Amino acid sequence: MQLAITIFVLNALYISINTFRTMLVVKGHQFLAPLVAVVEEFIYVMALAIALQHIDSPLNIAAYAIGFGVGIYAGIVIEDKIALGYVNFQVTVQIDPTNPIHEHNEELPERLRELGYGVTVSRAEGRAGARLVLSILAPRKADRRLMEQIKNLSPDAFVMVQEPVQLSGGFWSKEVDRRYHSANKR
Repeated sequence: MQLAITIFVLNALYISINTFRTMLVVKGHQFLAPLVAVVEEFIYVMALAIALQHIDSPLNIAAYAIGFGVGIYAGIVIEDKIALGYVNFQVTVQIDPTNPIHEHNEELPERLRELGYGVTVSRAEGRAGARLVLSILAPRKADRRLMEQIKNLSPDAFVMVQEPVQLSGGFWSKEVDRRYHSANKR
């Protein structure tokens, strides 16, 4: 039983690090990803060597397989908690000063700025009339909170979220973290 637990723990650890490292690679962390890969491979070799030496036991095979599944889940949870990078929200709202349902949407950009987000606004024309299109960059740690705030401020908003791979220059790259964190300390 002790051996099965060891195999389970090592494989769960290996796979969770593997999942996290894969996400680092996808997000372009070219220095951190290889360092994590070294630790990952060390654990992998240990886990595989132990598992292959004791492959004759169905309990050990089950421990290896279950460790794999638990490792995937743990890796996703770890990456979600660390939440590296940024998200870009594209929010489209109808604006119509004559319609009480939509008149509050004109105030949406400023209300979001008061919450610490950087907001770029464009005017657009949709099938049913004038629209505001807001581009909002936020730290990925804030994506759920921002979605909730948008729903509270403008329940009829159309929201599309994307994860930028690279950012360069402008207000977003340094200022957004500072403004977001100072607004949320209040």
